[in-house]
Amino acid sequence: MDTYPRILQTVIDATDVRRTAEFYRELFGLEYRPGDEPPAEGDEDDVDWLVLRGTDGGHGLAFQQAEELERTTWPDPEVPMQLHLDTSVPDAEELERQRARAEALGATIVLDRTDDPEEPLYVFADPEGHPFCIFVGD
Repeated sequence: MDTYPRILQTVIDATDVRRTAEFYRELFGLEYRPGDEPPAEGDEDDVDWLVLRGTDGGHGLAFQQAEELERTTWPDPEVPMQLHLDTSVPDAEELERQRARAEALGATIVLDRTDDPEEPLYVFADPEGHPFCIFVGD
């Protein structure tokens, strides 16, 4: 038997589901699942679960409401990462372009390892404090 479950999406807890979904929608060029789009201006947005999909049908991200999250202290092990996303870009120029985009969207740099000739990378924290990496690689 050669069948396996297919990974549909990664679920990320958030104290502000819409804000976190918007951050990743902009960062990765994802689209809302039909029905999860932001409400019309002036309408209340009381959501506790949202799903984003890749425009090419790729891996999705989902966001679920959490009343409280303890922000990771990584690289200090007191509060571990708990989850992180690895993403890649083809070269150092694109890495810098994506760094600027991530920061403009509200990410903060946790680790700058761009001087590593083997695998230049940034580790960021999203607005909720979840870490994610952007590195040069395949």
